[in-house]
Amino acid sequence: MGTTPLQTLKLLLLLTFTGICAAQNGITVSVFTVTSRSMTVQWSGHSGASSYKITATPKTFPSLPVFAQFSGNTVMGSVSSLSPNTMYAIQLEAMDSALNVLSSATTMETTAPDIPSIQKAYSKHSDSITVEFTTSVGATSYILRAESKTGDFFLETDVPSSPGTVVQLQPYTDYILSVMSVNSGGRSQPSYPTEARTVVTAPQMNTTSPSNNTILVTWPPVEHAVLYSLVIIREGSSTRVKLNTTDTSVTFDGLEAGTTYCIKGTAWDSEGQTGDDFTVCQITRPSSPDVTSIEVIQGRALQITIYWAYVQGAAHYLAWTSNGQNCSTEGTFCYIIPQECGQNHTVSVVAYNEAGPSNPSQPTSYITYPCPPENVWVEEPTAGNCSVAWEEVPLAEYYITFIKRDDGIEKTCNTTTARCPFSCMCGYTYLTSVFPYNQAGTYLFAKVRNYTTIPCCPQDVTVMLVSTETLEIMWSPVKGAEVYETTAVETGGIVHCNDTSPVCTLSDLSCNTAYSVTVTPCSELRGCNRTCAPHTKETAPCAPEILDITQTSSSAYKVLITTPNSGSANYNVSAAGPRSTLTCQTRNGSCELTQLPCGASYEVTAVASTAVGRSLPGFSKTLETGPCCPLYVNVTQVTQAMTNVTWSSSSGARSFVTTLKSPRGEAKCHTLDTHCLMGCITCGTNYSVNLAAISSTGHQSQCTYSGFSSSACCPTGVKLYRRTNNSLRVYWRSLGPQAYKHIVELYGTGANYTCIATEGSMYCDIQEDTCGDVYTVVVAPVGQNGIKVTFCLTRTYSVPCPGSNAGMIISRRRRSAQ
Repeated sequence: MGTTPLQTLKLLLLLTFTGICAAQNGITVSVFTVTSRSMTVQWSGHSGASSYKITATPKTFPSLPVFAQFSGNTVMGSVSSLSPNTMYAIQLEAMDSALNVLSSATTMETTAPDIPSIQKAYSKHSDSITVEFTTSVGATSYILRAESKTGDFFLETDVPSSPGTVVQLQPYTDYILSVMSVNSGGRSQPSYPTEARTVVTAPQMNTTSPSNNTILVTWPPVEHAVLYSLVIIREGSSTRVKLNTTDTSVTFDGLEAGTTYCIKGTAWDSEGQTGDDFTVCQITRPSSPDVTSIEVIQGRALQITIYWAYVQGAAHYLAWTSNGQNCSTEGTFCYIIPQECGQNHTVSVVAYNEAGPSNPSQPTSYITYPCPPENVWVEEPTAGNCSVAWEEVPLAEYYITFIKRDDGIEKTCNTTTARCPFSCMCGYTYLTSVFPYNQAGTYLFAKVRNYTTIPCCPQDVTVMLVSTETLEIMWSPVKGAEVYETTAVETGGIVHCNDTSPVCTLSDLSCNTAYSVTVTPCSELRGCNRTCAPHTKETAPCAPEILDITQTSSSAYKVLITTPNSGSANYNVSAAGPRSTLTCQTRNGSCELTQLPCGASYEVTAVASTAVGRSLPGFSKTLETGPCCPLYVNVTQVTQAMTNVTWSSSSGARSFVTTLKSPRGEAKCHTLDTHCLMGCITCGTNYSVNLAAISSTGHQSQCTYSGFSSSACCPTGVKLYRRTNNSLRVYWRSLGPQAYKHIVELYGTGANYTCIATEGSMYCDIQEDTCGDVYTVVVAPVGQNGIKVTFCLTRTYSVPCPGSNAGMIISRRRRSAQ
């Protein structure tokens, strides 16, 4: 046996390893392969060795060792002539040229079992060959080897004992077979080969059942087969029918319907060897079912239930109607849902199993109950006399009509015609339904047709005037009314109100107008009852308008109004003020409001009244009386040309114009206050005092008060002279046409002097006590009331002692008004 590449690699690795061991520990030895009668040993080399000696000593017979010797360049050698299945002690000795032992090593190994021999090889299956062989002592298992004669197939199979089978083979093929025994030491040499051929394959049969008493078997041709054998057995029976044929199809007939048959097929080769067998089971088609009954059943949907007798071998059934509906089941009945009313059809049933369907059953007829009529209506030729009518439907034998009033009262009518009369009342809804009947019964549901009679007229209508131009109409609900149409009719037009409630408000009507009010009940189906009686109601009078307000006196005003109402309407005019309301009445369009106080604002409105009621107030107008005059006016002179005028407050006045008037001119002041400073006053003049009180809207009241006289004029050209008799003279010039007394006052550092000059006099002498003083001089006239004018100009003079006749003025200054 040659060395394989794997063995060579193992040998090289072992030699390398042996060399390492030898360098360290000396020579090593191991068994490379074993057979039944030989062992191949390998070892590591030893430097200086000229030869190697191998001694194989059987453990059971130490006295019968076997020797083998090799040159010093050899590292592997075989020992033969050994006994099979025997444990040997293997000793390797490295010797020099003098046959001295340089190193030695020992190992133990068992030879393979003895070579078995093939007794018989045969094929029972197309992919395997069975081998019978002798056993070997000590063998733990065996190896079967199969090789094709062409050399393109090789397979080894482990088997525990004889016989053994080689699988994975090709059908009808020649193979060379051998066997080897195996133990822990290795395998023996192959046995003497023998040849064997695999058998042909079994025919791959396909079966069908063309009818309920036949089975057709077909198969593709089997290669190398010259004959086929088929055996058929009915399930549950021991009876067999066998036939041989060279064809590839066979029909078995005369079989039982719905019964399972098993067919076993075998192929024969030209040498009379049978090949594999193949068994297939086939059931025949079932017999035709017999329909026993058909029931028409009502539920949520109309259905029919079909019943039939059990059929042997049927796995399921299919029932279908002549209009194309069907149902499938494994039992002996099924439902077909939904069905249609008014139908006349037939039903057939077919049984199925794995082989296919049976022949259909004989068609069985059935009818469904009639359909309810689609077109149902109610006729009312005269009020209160109604009839339910409909169109006749196929398959109906008679009709039952149900008429139910909406208060629960119900009536039925049984007829063979297409009409049913009944009595009907206004304001009711009638629910009608028609059920046609035949031998199958009737449909559980029918379309309900509503018929509503015309609603009744309300009997308790009340019409109330809730505002000047609004009517509220109320009534009790009436039967059958879904909505109420309320109309108010007058010459100019119609006002409508539609509502579902028994109340209606008609607003924005014409004032002082009589309306004809009608409540008309309506329903969506029957329309409106136009026969209800009207009710008449008049609206409130129209509102008058104020045309003009004219003042006739200081406290009276005349009011002119329109009179828009016909008939005997009264008109009330009222003036509403902050503290009181004044009124006047008229029929002809004018009346007078009297005793109106000053400084007040009134809201003037007019209202008309009749027996129906009062109108809305007309548009109001504001009446404002003139503001009141102040109770007093005071005029106080502040300077010679300026006065301070004050007055009391005035009701209704927002501003004032004060006028002081004289032939020599006038002064005027316009202010929001109750006082005013007025300039441009001429001294010594009589003035008339007038005041105009003005309201916020510009209304004025002219007020006149007692006159005012301005103060006397202050003198001019005042001079101070010293006289020879140690007296001082004060001289001046008087202004104005009227002569006044004058008071002269001198204020010095040493003494104060006063001098009173008579009317018309223009100087005054004062006896001086000391000379050379500085004096402040004031010359003021005295009015008719004896009051001195306080606002005349002061002057300061320095008067030297005698030797100088005139004083020298130092300054002039206006003296305080005080």
